[in-house]
Amino acid sequence: MADNLSKLVDLMAILRSPEGCPWDRKQTTESLKPFLIEETYEVIDALDEGDPAKVREELGDLLFQIIFHARLAAEKGEFTIGDVIATNVEKMTRRHPHVFGDAKAETAAEVLANWEEIKKKEKGQEQRKSILEGVPRSMPSLIRAHKLQEKAAKVGFDWSRLDEALPKLDEEIAEFKESLQTRDAARIEEELGDIFFMLVNLSRFLEVDPEEALRKTISKFIRRFRYIEESAADAGRSLKEMTLDEMETLWQESKKT
Repeated sequence: MADNLSKLVDLMAILRSPEGCPWDRKQTTESLKPFLIEETYEVIDALDEGDPAKVREELGDLLFQIIFHARLAAEKGEFTIGDVIATNVEKMTRRHPHVFGDAKAETAAEVLANWEEIKKKEKGQEQRKSILEGVPRSMPSLIRAHKLQEKAAKVGFDWSRLDEALPKLDEEIAEFKESLQTRDAARIEEELGDIFFMLVNLSRFLEVDPEEALRKTISKFIRRFRYIEESAADAGRSLKEMTLDEMETLWQESKKT
């Protein structure tokens, strides 16, 4: 394993050398950001498909991006991939005292509680002005909202029962309907955002990952819409020739299949 990692590190060094690849030599940490995000989502897609060969390939592509960023840092004398690995090993050892130390944690909940306490004691944590700090702004909005709400809930800013939370959703929907009457685009956007935020809060309360739930719904939508497209093609028609009622009939058929 170490041998293969060394080969990948050496390969990157060659690509970045004067005799290497013009495209790779041109890249910066800024230009590589989109690729890091893209490769992460491709790993998630591969995991959803459940194809081990594809998961292996996509994890390799993601690892390549990590090696790339480490190489750029090494060229500036900041750190190496070895430093990245060593730092992570040290941190993970420190944050698992129930495995590598004398602490006790019998459940996943206890592990998470210990984890948060350790993070608070780590350098810089005590300097934060708000408990909401530390959630990256670049996170997808659903995930970021979920993380922020989790942090707020840890200090008691949360409902104790589901039946306390549900009326809030009705309230937000009512406010959204009122905003539609004003035709004020800014207010409509704000009220719609409040509904999304509330739905994320409910998903957290129900222990449902909002990002995963929406991704599954998107996949379901694609499957059902493809049924409409294929049914239309089988009938020798284009979607533009069909009425909404006809497409709705096929949509309902797709649910049964």
